[in-house]
Parts: sequence; C-alpha cells; structure tokens
Amino acid sequence: MSIKSGKIEGFEQFSQFSSLKEFNTHMEMWLALHKHDFAKGELVGLKRLIRFSAKVPGVSNAKIGTILKAIHEEYNANGISRSTFKRMVQKAISLGILTIHETERKNGSQSSNLYIFNRFPKNEPPKDEKMNHPETIILSKQKDQDINKRKEERAEQNHTFEHAELNHTFTSDKVPQPFVQLAKCFFNNAKTIQEYWQMVQIAAYRNNRETETDTVLDTAISSFKQLIGKIKSNTRIKNQIAYFYGIIDTKFTNLFPLLPSH
Repeated sequence: MSIKSGKIEGFEQFSQFSSLKEFNTHMEMWLALHKHDFAKGELVGLKRLIRFSAKVPGVSNAKIGTILKAIHEEYNANGISRSTFKRMVQKAISLGILTIHETERKNGSQSSNLYIFNRFPKNEPPKDEKMNHPETIILSKQKDQDINKRKEERAEQNHTFEHAELNHTFTSDKVPQPFVQLAKCFFNNAKTIQEYWQMVQIAAYRNNRETETDTVLDTAISSFKQLIGKIKSNTRIKNQIAYFYGIIDTKFTNLFPLLPSH
C-alpha cells in the first residue's frame, strides 16, 4: 500500500482508538504482558514512540532521528542507538503490538515510516498442552540467544539493586491483602503479585466492573486459583500472566447483573 507522507493529522483514519485514554489503556495491557520481552534500551524506545503517538492516538510518523534525539535529551546524552530502536520495532511487530507502513514523498522517494499501534486482543485462555517433564523448559536457540543478550546488557548496566527481588511484604497497598495472602503462597515476590493484580484491574476496567470492589476481588481470587490448578496439573502455559488475564477476562465477560425483583 502506497501512502503519501504528510502531517500527522492526515493519518487519523489509521487510528484504532477512540481517545487517548483508550490508547493508553491498551498500551498498559501490552506492556504488562510483554515488557520483559524487550531489553532496557528497547523499552525506552518503545515508550518514547508511544508518547509520540498521542496527537493522533496510536499513530505516529515521527522520524527515527527525531525520536532518538528526544530520548538523548531526556536521558542527559545517554540515549539509545538507531539499531536498538529498529530492533525494538521488529520485536513489537512480531508480538502484534505494532503495524508499520512506509510513506513516500510526492516525488516517489521514501519518507518516514507510519507507526500504527494495534489494539490489545480480547484474550481467551490458550489451549492446554501437557508437559512430559514439568521441571524441564525447552527453549529454542533464538530464545537462548535473546536471554543471554538480555543478561549481558543487565550486567553491563550494573543494576543489581534495581533488579533485586522483594518478598510479598513489599507489595503495594493498592493490592488487597486477601489476594496478596493467596498469591504469596505460590509467587512470594512483590513485583509478580503486583503484575497479576494489574491484570485484574485491566480486565475489570475493560468489562466496566472496576467500581464493584467485592466482585473484582472474588473474581480475582477465583481466577488465580484456577490458574494455580492448571499449573499444578502440569499444564504447559507459555505465559502465565497472559493465561491469568484470559481466565479473569472470561469470568468478567460471563458475569451478568441480577435482574431487579418485582
């Protein structure tokens, strides 16, 4: 598809979001599930591209040089490279977060890319796959390389304290204690517990249940128990947080308000 370059306002038809608030909500969901798939520099680039996609929610035609310059200025000359940004873009495309179209000038020469953020899909729990050896994780060669590369970057940045694990007692007060007490039995890590609760909040918001505190908590606990049951039954789950989101989103979808009695 040939797209002529121009001002960002001319690309409103490519936006998949009705408002900036809706765009931000979908980006929070994408990041909650996939932020660990990006190295630190790549994540910086992705977040900056998201900020450049605010004028027309979810759409940007900013030049790479402009984005890198903004990052460079924000981080006091400690920016990211062009290759890091391009690597981030390719990962975002493969994960379904981004779609990209090339644009061209009037004379036919190539101009900047058009970055289009996609909506977060309406998740359902993935199909069950039995594990032959529950304690064995089989990784592809590419996955091994990605993990090793990520470890090397973390070591170079020497952020030992930043990545230190904290137990459940450090969990934010925003997470209800009944959920913390249940989750700590299986994931005694504040960051992990908070990530699961973030999925609860996102699912509740998408299903217009965020004000029903008791219902949200009961559904969260029920969904978490269902997740643990699947894990304990040796079901192979590639992304446990995504699976949990699928469970709770389905439960919220199946909830119906009680009809008023006559």
